[in-house]
Amino acid sequence: MIFLAKFCNLENLKFHPNKLISRDTIDRVFETARVEEVIGEFVQLKKAGSNFKGLSPFSEERSPSFMVSPVKQIWKDFSTGKGGNAVSFLMEHEHYSYPEAIRYLAKKYNIEIEETEQSDEQKQQADERESMFLVSEFARDYFHRILLDDNEGKAIGLSYFKERGFTDETIEKFQLGYALNNWDAFSSEAINKGYNLKYLESTGLTIVKQDLLAPNGVKQFDRFKGRVLFPIHSMSGRVLGFGGRILTNDKKAAKYLNSPDSDIYHKSNVLYGIYYAKQSIAKEDNCYLVEG
Repeated sequence: MIFLAKFCNLENLKFHPNKLISRDTIDRVFETARVEEVIGEFVQLKKAGSNFKGLSPFSEERSPSFMVSPVKQIWKDFSTGKGGNAVSFLMEHEHYSYPEAIRYLAKKYNIEIEETEQSDEQKQQADERESMFLVSEFARDYFHRILLDDNEGKAIGLSYFKERGFTDETIEKFQLGYALNNWDAFSSEAINKGYNLKYLESTGLTIVKQDLLAPNGVKQFDRFKGRVLFPIHSMSGRVLGFGGRILTNDKKAAKYLNSPDSDIYHKSNVLYGIYYAKQSIAKEDNCYLVEG
Protein backbone atom coordinates (compact mmCIF):
# COMPACT_ATOMS: atom_id res chain seq x y z
CA MET A 1 0.00 0.00 0.00
CA ILE A 2 3.01 2.34 0.47
CA PHE A 3 3.80 1.90 -3.24
CA LEU A 4 0.21 2.62 -4.17
CA ALA A 5 0.14 5.84 -2.13
CA LYS A 6 2.75 7.30 -4.47
CA PHE A 7 0.17 7.45 -7.20
CA CYS A 8 -3.19 8.11 -5.64
CA ASN A 9 -5.07 8.97 -2.52
CA LEU A 10 -6.72 5.80 -1.20
CA GLU A 11 -9.99 7.70 -0.91
CA ASN A 12 -10.08 7.88 -4.69
CA LEU A 13 -10.20 4.09 -4.93
CA LYS A 14 -13.24 3.62 -2.74
CA PHE A 15 -16.26 2.18 -4.46
CA HIS A 16 -19.43 4.08 -3.69
CA PRO A 17 -22.30 1.60 -4.15
CA ASN A 18 -24.84 4.28 -5.05
CA LYS A 19 -22.54 5.91 -7.62
CA LEU A 20 -21.97 4.71 -11.17
CA ILE A 21 -18.81 5.64 -13.06
CA SER A 22 -20.01 6.97 -16.40
CA ARG A 23 -19.48 4.97 -19.57
CA ASP A 24 -17.59 7.93 -21.08
CA THR A 25 -15.10 7.82 -18.20
CA ILE A 26 -14.59 4.07 -18.55
CA ASP A 27 -14.08 4.42 -22.31
CA ARG A 28 -11.52 7.21 -21.79
CA VAL A 29 -9.66 5.04 -19.29
CA PHE A 30 -9.47 2.10 -21.72
CA GLU A 31 -8.43 4.37 -24.59
CA THR A 32 -5.72 6.16 -22.57
CA ALA A 33 -4.19 3.51 -20.30
CA ARG A 34 -1.09 1.80 -21.69
CA VAL A 35 -0.76 -1.75 -20.44
CA GLU A 36 3.06 -1.66 -20.58
CA GLU A 37 3.11 1.51 -18.46
CA VAL A 38 0.65 0.17 -15.90
CA ILE A 39 2.35 -3.21 -15.51
CA GLY A 40 5.78 -1.59 -15.62
CA GLU A 41 5.01 -0.03 -12.23
CA PHE A 42 4.80 -3.52 -10.70
CA VAL A 43 6.93 -5.79 -12.93
CA GLN A 44 10.42 -5.17 -14.33
CA LEU A 45 9.91 -5.46 -18.07
CA LYS A 46 12.53 -5.80 -20.79
CA LYS A 47 12.02 -5.25 -24.52
CA ALA A 48 11.63 -8.47 -26.52
CA GLY A 49 11.02 -7.60 -30.17
CA SER A 50 7.72 -5.75 -30.40
CA ASN A 51 6.70 -7.00 -26.94
CA PHE A 52 7.98 -6.79 -23.36
CA LYS A 53 8.99 -9.73 -21.17
CA GLY A 54 9.42 -10.17 -17.43
CA LEU A 55 9.24 -12.60 -14.54
CA SER A 56 5.74 -13.63 -13.55
CA PRO A 57 4.35 -11.67 -10.59
CA PHE A 58 1.99 -14.57 -9.90
CA SER A 59 4.48 -17.42 -9.52
CA GLU A 60 8.08 -18.16 -8.60
CA GLU A 61 10.04 -18.59 -11.81
CA ARG A 62 13.61 -18.12 -12.98
CA SER A 63 12.99 -17.80 -16.71
CA PRO A 64 10.65 -14.95 -17.72
CA SER A 65 7.35 -16.13 -19.22
CA PHE A 66 5.30 -13.00 -18.55
CA MET A 67 4.60 -11.19 -21.84
CA VAL A 68 3.13 -7.73 -22.50
CA SER A 69 1.98 -6.67 -25.97
CA PRO A 70 1.82 -2.88 -26.52
CA VAL A 71 0.26 -3.45 -29.95
CA LYS A 72 -2.65 -5.53 -28.68
CA GLN A 73 -2.67 -3.87 -25.24
CA ILE A 74 -2.80 -7.22 -23.45
CA TRP A 75 -0.62 -9.28 -21.11
CA LYS A 76 -0.18 -13.03 -20.80
CA ASP A 77 1.38 -15.00 -17.96
CA PHE A 78 2.33 -18.36 -19.44
CA SER A 79 3.32 -19.79 -16.06
CA THR A 80 -0.23 -19.51 -14.68
CA GLY A 81 -2.35 -19.09 -17.80
CA LYS A 82 -3.65 -15.71 -16.65
CA GLY A 83 -3.98 -12.79 -19.03
CA GLY A 84 -6.00 -9.73 -19.98
CA ASN A 85 -5.73 -5.95 -20.17
CA ALA A 86 -4.53 -3.21 -17.82
CA VAL A 87 -7.71 -3.34 -15.74
CA SER A 88 -7.64 -7.11 -15.31
CA PHE A 89 -3.98 -6.94 -14.26
CA LEU A 90 -4.81 -4.57 -11.42
CA MET A 91 -7.72 -6.81 -10.41
CA GLU A 92 -5.44 -9.87 -10.38
CA HIS A 93 -2.28 -8.32 -8.90
CA GLU A 94 -3.68 -5.71 -6.53
CA HIS A 95 -6.98 -7.52 -5.86
CA TYR A 96 -8.96 -4.44 -6.85
CA SER A 97 -12.61 -4.58 -7.77
CA TYR A 98 -13.45 -3.42 -11.30
CA PRO A 99 -14.47 0.11 -10.15
CA GLU A 100 -11.32 0.38 -8.02
CA ALA A 101 -9.14 -0.50 -11.01
CA ILE A 102 -10.90 2.10 -13.17
CA ARG A 103 -10.45 4.72 -10.45
CA TYR A 104 -6.76 3.89 -10.07
CA LEU A 105 -6.13 4.28 -13.80
CA ALA A 106 -8.21 7.45 -14.01
CA LYS A 107 -6.07 8.97 -11.26
CA LYS A 108 -2.83 7.78 -12.87
CA TYR A 109 -3.73 9.34 -16.24
CA ASN A 110 -5.42 12.47 -14.83
CA ILE A 111 -8.83 11.53 -16.16
CA GLU A 112 -11.72 13.23 -14.39
CA ILE A 113 -14.20 10.66 -13.07
CA GLU A 114 -17.80 11.38 -13.94
CA GLU A 115 -20.32 9.68 -11.68
CA THR A 116 -24.07 9.37 -11.62
CA GLU A 117 -26.41 8.01 -9.01
CA GLN A 118 -27.01 4.36 -9.77
CA SER A 119 -30.41 2.79 -9.34
CA ASP A 120 -30.85 -0.92 -8.69
CA GLU A 121 -31.95 -1.29 -12.31
CA GLN A 122 -28.80 0.47 -13.55
CA LYS A 123 -26.63 -1.74 -11.35
CA GLN A 124 -28.19 -4.81 -12.90
CA GLN A 125 -27.79 -3.45 -16.44
CA ALA A 126 -24.12 -2.61 -15.81
CA ASP A 127 -23.48 -6.09 -14.39
CA GLU A 128 -25.18 -7.71 -17.38
CA ARG A 129 -23.21 -5.65 -19.90
CA GLU A 130 -19.96 -6.56 -18.16
CA SER A 131 -20.98 -10.25 -18.19
CA MET A 132 -21.56 -10.00 -21.95
CA PHE A 133 -18.13 -8.45 -22.46
CA LEU A 134 -16.50 -11.23 -20.42
CA VAL A 135 -18.29 -13.93 -22.44
CA SER A 136 -17.23 -12.24 -25.71
CA GLU A 137 -13.60 -12.05 -24.59
CA PHE A 138 -13.64 -15.71 -23.60
CA ALA A 139 -15.03 -16.54 -27.05
CA ARG A 140 -12.28 -14.52 -28.75
CA ASP A 141 -9.57 -16.43 -26.87
CA TYR A 142 -11.29 -19.80 -27.43
CA PHE A 143 -11.72 -19.34 -31.20
CA HIS A 144 -8.16 -18.04 -31.57
CA ARG A 145 -6.80 -21.06 -29.68
CA ILE A 146 -8.82 -23.44 -31.85
CA LEU A 147 -7.42 -21.80 -34.99
CA LEU A 148 -3.81 -22.18 -33.87
CA ASP A 149 -3.79 -25.39 -31.80
CA ASP A 150 -6.67 -27.65 -32.86
CA ASN A 151 -6.14 -30.06 -35.77
CA GLU A 152 -9.37 -29.04 -37.50
CA GLY A 153 -8.67 -25.37 -36.82
CA LYS A 154 -5.21 -25.60 -38.39
CA ALA A 155 -6.25 -27.78 -41.33
CA ILE A 156 -9.29 -25.69 -42.29
CA GLY A 157 -9.24 -22.26 -40.68
CA LEU A 158 -5.52 -21.50 -40.55
CA SER A 159 -4.87 -22.92 -44.01
CA TYR A 160 -7.66 -20.68 -45.39
CA PHE A 161 -6.05 -17.56 -43.91
CA LYS A 162 -2.63 -18.62 -45.20
CA GLU A 163 -4.02 -19.21 -48.70
CA ARG A 164 -5.50 -15.71 -48.64
CA GLY A 165 -2.12 -14.22 -47.75
CA PHE A 166 -2.66 -13.50 -44.05
CA THR A 167 0.63 -13.34 -42.16
CA ASP A 168 1.16 -14.72 -38.65
CA GLU A 169 1.44 -11.13 -37.42
CA THR A 170 -1.93 -10.19 -38.92
CA ILE A 171 -3.62 -13.29 -37.49
CA GLU A 172 -2.24 -12.46 -34.04
CA LYS A 173 -2.92 -8.73 -34.19
CA PHE A 174 -6.56 -9.08 -35.23
CA GLN A 175 -7.06 -12.14 -32.98
CA LEU A 176 -8.61 -14.19 -35.80
CA GLY A 177 -10.22 -17.50 -34.95
CA TYR A 178 -12.10 -20.57 -36.07
CA ALA A 179 -15.25 -22.26 -34.76
CA LEU A 180 -15.29 -26.04 -34.95
CA ASN A 181 -17.78 -27.60 -37.35
CA ASN A 182 -19.70 -29.00 -34.40
CA TRP A 183 -23.16 -28.01 -33.20
CA ASP A 184 -22.21 -27.07 -29.63
CA ALA A 185 -18.43 -27.35 -29.15
CA PHE A 186 -18.02 -23.72 -28.11
CA SER A 187 -21.22 -23.48 -26.03
CA SER A 188 -20.41 -26.64 -24.09
CA GLU A 189 -16.86 -25.45 -23.41
CA ALA A 190 -18.08 -22.05 -22.20
CA ILE A 191 -20.67 -23.58 -19.88
CA ASN A 192 -18.09 -26.03 -18.52
CA LYS A 193 -15.89 -23.00 -17.75
CA GLY A 194 -18.70 -21.45 -15.72
CA TYR A 195 -20.15 -18.96 -18.21
CA ASN A 196 -23.91 -18.48 -18.00
CA LEU A 197 -26.04 -19.66 -20.94
CA LYS A 198 -28.07 -16.46 -20.55
CA TYR A 199 -25.10 -14.34 -21.68
CA LEU A 200 -24.03 -16.78 -24.36
CA GLU A 201 -27.49 -16.29 -25.83
CA SER A 202 -27.72 -12.51 -25.30
CA THR A 203 -24.40 -11.97 -27.14
CA GLY A 204 -25.64 -14.15 -29.99
CA LEU A 205 -22.80 -16.64 -29.64
CA THR A 206 -25.26 -19.39 -28.79
CA ILE A 207 -28.72 -20.05 -30.21
CA VAL A 208 -31.12 -21.52 -27.65
CA LYS A 209 -34.30 -23.40 -28.59
CA GLN A 210 -36.93 -25.05 -26.47
CA ASP A 211 -36.81 -28.86 -26.55
CA LEU A 212 -38.90 -30.86 -24.11
CA LEU A 213 -36.77 -33.95 -24.75
CA ALA A 214 -33.55 -32.19 -23.74
CA PRO A 215 -32.30 -32.61 -20.13
CA ASN A 216 -32.97 -28.97 -19.20
CA GLY A 217 -35.82 -28.39 -21.64
CA VAL A 218 -33.59 -26.46 -24.07
CA LYS A 219 -31.06 -27.19 -26.81
CA GLN A 220 -28.10 -25.00 -27.57
CA PHE A 221 -26.34 -24.44 -30.90
CA ASP A 222 -23.17 -22.56 -31.82
CA ARG A 223 -24.07 -19.67 -34.12
CA PHE A 224 -20.69 -19.62 -35.88
CA LYS A 225 -20.22 -23.38 -36.38
CA GLY A 226 -17.62 -24.14 -39.08
CA ARG A 227 -16.59 -20.53 -39.74
CA VAL A 228 -13.43 -18.46 -39.59
CA LEU A 229 -14.02 -15.57 -37.21
CA PHE A 230 -13.12 -11.90 -37.02
CA PRO A 231 -13.60 -10.29 -33.58
CA ILE A 232 -15.25 -6.86 -33.75
CA HIS A 233 -13.79 -4.36 -31.27
CA SER A 234 -15.01 -1.15 -29.69
CA MET A 235 -12.95 2.05 -29.83
CA SER A 236 -11.43 1.01 -26.50
CA GLY A 237 -10.57 -2.51 -27.69
CA ARG A 238 -13.30 -4.53 -26.00
CA VAL A 239 -14.87 -7.37 -27.99
CA LEU A 240 -18.41 -6.45 -29.07
CA GLY A 241 -19.20 -9.30 -31.45
CA PHE A 242 -17.93 -11.39 -34.35
CA GLY A 243 -18.08 -11.67 -38.10
CA GLY A 244 -17.85 -15.18 -39.53
CA ARG A 245 -17.26 -16.64 -43.00
CA ILE A 246 -18.33 -20.18 -43.79
CA LEU A 247 -15.78 -22.41 -45.53
CA THR A 248 -18.06 -25.21 -46.75
CA ASN A 249 -20.28 -25.33 -49.83
CA ASP A 250 -23.50 -25.44 -47.81
CA LYS A 251 -25.92 -23.47 -50.02
CA LYS A 252 -28.47 -23.25 -47.21
CA ALA A 253 -26.09 -21.35 -44.95
CA ALA A 254 -25.20 -17.67 -45.30
CA LYS A 255 -21.67 -17.10 -46.60
CA TYR A 256 -21.12 -14.29 -44.09
CA LEU A 257 -22.70 -14.04 -40.66
CA ASN A 258 -22.43 -11.33 -38.01
CA SER A 259 -23.35 -11.27 -34.34
CA PRO A 260 -26.90 -9.97 -33.88
CA ASP A 261 -27.45 -6.56 -32.29
CA SER A 262 -27.26 -6.70 -28.51
CA ASP A 263 -26.79 -4.44 -25.50
CA ILE A 264 -23.08 -4.19 -26.31
CA TYR A 265 -23.09 -4.48 -30.13
CA HIS A 266 -24.94 -2.23 -32.55
CA LYS A 267 -23.83 -3.00 -36.09
CA SER A 268 -24.77 0.40 -37.52
CA ASN A 269 -22.58 2.20 -34.95
CA VAL A 270 -19.39 0.13 -35.31
CA LEU A 271 -16.62 0.11 -37.92
CA TYR A 272 -14.51 -3.04 -38.14
CA GLY A 273 -10.84 -2.31 -37.47
CA ILE A 274 -11.36 1.20 -36.06
CA TYR A 275 -9.64 0.22 -32.79
CA TYR A 276 -6.43 -0.60 -34.66
CA ALA A 277 -6.68 2.35 -37.04
CA LYS A 278 -7.68 5.18 -34.68
CA GLN A 279 -4.15 6.34 -33.83
CA SER A 280 -3.09 6.48 -37.49
CA ILE A 281 -6.33 8.25 -38.43
CA ALA A 282 -5.71 10.89 -35.77
CA LYS A 283 -2.05 11.25 -36.81
CA GLU A 284 -2.76 11.49 -40.54
CA ASP A 285 -6.09 13.31 -40.16
CA ASN A 286 -7.36 11.10 -42.95
CA CYS A 287 -9.39 7.91 -43.29
CA TYR A 288 -10.50 5.68 -46.16
CA LEU A 289 -13.74 3.78 -45.57
CA VAL A 290 -14.07 0.60 -47.63
CA GLU A 291 -16.56 -2.22 -47.90
CA GLY A 292 -15.69 -5.90 -47.85
